[in-house]
Amino acid sequence: MSAPTTFRRQFHRAALVALVALSGYLMVFGVSGDGLVDIGSFVSATDAGGSATRRLPTDSHRVQLVAARMQADGQDKPADDATTGGEKPGSDTESNGTATEENDMPQHPFPRRAPAPPLTGGEGWLNTAGPIDLEALRGKFVVLDFWTYCCINCMHILPELKKLELAYPNEVVVIGVHSAKFDTEKGSDNIAEAVQRYEILHPVVNDSQHRIWNNFHITSWPSLRVIDPEGNLVAGASGEIDFETLDGFFQQALPYYRARGLLDETPMHFELESYAAADTPLRYPAKVLADEAGDRLFIADSNHNRIVVTSLAGESRYTIGSGAIGKNDGDFASATFNHPQGMALGDGALYVCDTENHMLRKVDLDAQSVTTIAGTGEQARGPWPGFDVTSSTLPERFVGAPKSTPLNSPWALWIQGDVLYIAMAGPHQIWSMPLDESEIGPYAGNGREDIVDGKLLPSQPYGPGSSFAQPSGLASDGKQLFVADSEGSSIRAVPFGGEGDVTTIVGTADQPQGRLFIFGDVDGSGDEVRLQHPLGVAWYEGVLYVADTYNSKIKAVDVGAKSVRTVAGPDSPITGAAAGDQLREPTGLSAASGRIYVADTNSHAIRVIDLASGELSTLDIAGLTSPTVSDAPAPSLPHPIPVEVSKAKVRPGAGGLAVRLTFHLPRGFVLNDEAPLSYTVDAAADQGPVDRSSLGESHDVAAKSLALSPLTAQSPSLDITIPLAATSGDDDLTIAATVYYCMKGSEGVCKVASPVWTVPVNLADDGAETVELTVELP
Repeated sequence: MSAPTTFRRQFHRAALVALVALSGYLMVFGVSGDGLVDIGSFVSATDAGGSATRRLPTDSHRVQLVAARMQADGQDKPADDATTGGEKPGSDTESNGTATEENDMPQHPFPRRAPAPPLTGGEGWLNTAGPIDLEALRGKFVVLDFWTYCCINCMHILPELKKLELAYPNEVVVIGVHSAKFDTEKGSDNIAEAVQRYEILHPVVNDSQHRIWNNFHITSWPSLRVIDPEGNLVAGASGEIDFETLDGFFQQALPYYRARGLLDETPMHFELESYAAADTPLRYPAKVLADEAGDRLFIADSNHNRIVVTSLAGESRYTIGSGAIGKNDGDFASATFNHPQGMALGDGALYVCDTENHMLRKVDLDAQSVTTIAGTGEQARGPWPGFDVTSSTLPERFVGAPKSTPLNSPWALWIQGDVLYIAMAGPHQIWSMPLDESEIGPYAGNGREDIVDGKLLPSQPYGPGSSFAQPSGLASDGKQLFVADSEGSSIRAVPFGGEGDVTTIVGTADQPQGRLFIFGDVDGSGDEVRLQHPLGVAWYEGVLYVADTYNSKIKAVDVGAKSVRTVAGPDSPITGAAAGDQLREPTGLSAASGRIYVADTNSHAIRVIDLASGELSTLDIAGLTSPTVSDAPAPSLPHPIPVEVSKAKVRPGAGGLAVRLTFHLPRGFVLNDEAPLSYTVDAAADQGPVDRSSLGESHDVAAKSLALSPLTAQSPSLDITIPLAATSGDDDLTIAATVYYCMKGSEGVCKVASPVWTVPVNLADDGAETVELTVELP
């Protein structure tokens, strides 16, 4: 279908600007009223030489940047790519507008900046030993990630932030500010589970009352704020952002601070929640699929990156996937996944949502092989395959070849006839693909995040029609597709056959506004019913069962009457045979043989509800263990500090060679009691008086065992004894230690250093009793 130029411009402007107004991801920077630089705009504006990698924007991001600049400039047309209204980084003026005298030094990249507000008002800190004061992070760039753990866009940004942390481990500190949407998300224990489930490596503060959010003038999830090494708020972004954009930003920003000695590149150490996590056979199982005919239960063992297959009674049969994160096809032992979610069974094959790979995988259960059938392994940047906002031609249908079409967080699957339906959580749509894998594309949903009933697809992208809000679970009675529409806390119904309207069974589609923020825990019928972020649905014997995830309940829905009752969970008829059987954020469920199988995600378990007896129990999977993944690289010494000392004459002791290691800590720092102080000893030659059999081993010493007093806490010492094979002679030793130390009063700010002493020793009876080794830690 060809569109005239005038129509194209009007369409793009009306449709995409409508998306911005309704989506909640308006970028308000560029150069806006608060003077912050937008991260993406900063990269493009400073990339005159083409060295920095620019983000490929999504359809929504593209117009967000335009709208933000129009808002800032008072224009009704897009500004150019340069940062609007202000000096470009790299100009010949400093922030005060005067010419610099240091023409050979990098110029200040942020002419507009102001002191950052403090991180006060939170309800507690996670993934760190204690609270963090921004003052203690002087010398570091700090990236604040304002997020809430229900939000798919917040989930998408986490892998990009992890790449940033790995690329700039000594220059950048990321801090998550969890500002909850849902009531359940306000609890620190629940956030701690999300921190581990998403494998977050940085500290997180629980901003349950949105005090920090308000201090930083945040308006949407996710949002970033960047604080420079001098404590100034300098940049920000709203919406999803990729590592390439962040990388380009810091490539441009770092030289100024490094050239002026403003960077503290000492490594940081944080006490992650995962350090204390127990090893469990299942790790945050996400979805289950019960196959009554085959006596099989398929479990998406999401954080073990595999599919576990058992009998319905729990007899372990086999696993699919090695447990390593990846997207390799192959046999069951070598194939890899990345946090799989929903599954569907058809024609001897298991179809799997490989969610964080943004792919669909097909498991041949007879040949025991895994193949990729849809997705490229990269996240789609828009909800409409083939849609190009720069083109004058619109495709007749928004479909693509499955293996060359990017997907965006496929979350759940359902097979009806010869069609595979996909809950595509990222673009808030239901997609479909024939089982012959001939094409893939949207089936329902206009790409706007909302709860709106209406026709399956709009006549043009983002136009009027049905809207979903992060669809996450699928089931069917054979007549219609039921959808757990999580962010809208609703249950939707989608007709098959490509005709008819999307309707709402439970939810608030009829409300004039605020539909995404109406939730609760209320049984009943009609408009009084409330759910809280349901993630799973299952149809069984005329009843639609719902995993009401954030209420930690299983509920039953009478679809015709639009009524809801609680089946299992707190204050329900079925509460568990023992305290250990209580539900904790169940996310998936499936029914067979009179039982409902529940993926009880935060319990790392599969619960079973016996509908006849009313008993809730835990499925015992005998013999199942967590996967062994051995391909991780061996850790290197963090921040090695070489220390050369003169030759030491020392007298052999009864137990060997006595050495005292003394660490002079920076003022205000103390040893981290929760982390071990470790050391290793090596020798340069193959032979010498030191016992070679004892070399190379890592020894851990509990910091608490040093029994430090207030007088010695600033310079703690560790006494070690090195075994000897002879009592005389020379040796050249290398003694390396790893020390964790934290700021007193702000124990969340911890550093790590590894002094490495090169120690030539001479063993002689007239030598000193101890080799004294000292180091000044940064």
